[in-house]
Amino acid sequence: MTQASPAACLLDVEGTTTPIDFVYRVLFPYARDRFLEFLTRHASDAAVADEVRGLGEEHRRDVAAGLRPPGWEDTPEGITAYALWLMDRDRKTTALKALQGRIWQVGFEARELQASVYDDVVRALARWQAAGRRIAIYSSGSVRAQQMLFAHTQAGDLTPRLSAYFDTTTGFKTEPDSYRKIAAALGQEPGAILFVSDVGAELDAALAAGLATALCSRTDTLPLAGKHRLITSFDQLS
Repeated sequence: MTQASPAACLLDVEGTTTPIDFVYRVLFPYARDRFLEFLTRHASDAAVADEVRGLGEEHRRDVAAGLRPPGWEDTPEGITAYALWLMDRDRKTTALKALQGRIWQVGFEARELQASVYDDVVRALARWQAAGRRIAIYSSGSVRAQQMLFAHTQAGDLTPRLSAYFDTTTGFKTEPDSYRKIAAALGQEPGAILFVSDVGAELDAALAAGLATALCSRTDTLPLAGKHRLITSFDQLS
């Protein structure tokens, strides 16, 4: 490890704890196919309406930036058209991620979805919890989506092993200040936290904030880790 015994471990999700295929071939299509139905049923809910307003603000920024999103219509159909446009661009919009998380929650609770988490991650969570380390998640997906994913895995409910969740409301994952905020929220010095991700730009930001880092590669072709320790399995992390 970059350091012998971190007090806390901070984990990315997509491509790190969970296969990318599960996110792109299961979760994203599930939300896409049900977005209009969900809005039709829940657009009047206060929390959903607030997130829709967030999409409206994002739309205004896109127009001001000279982009050409679908015209904004304050109807389930119009909102869905813009949301799908954002999804096509893999936009990490907080409001979009929150709405996706609500749709996934319905799917997990109905047992239409079951999350996939790598077996070596399941072992590491148990190992780190037994060692008294705090384990936190940091993902572009909403906190709700993170909680539902780890509560409904092939290995059962893993949330008792997790103590904190962070999403884009904390900040973007490529900004060092986001990791400083997370360290403060965890009550740890940055150097006492190990961040594991499959994205070099995220690890660069974490390293700039003072965190220890590990680049997790789940592919046959190993990337150049550069400043970060390269791992292919969480079994390599003590």
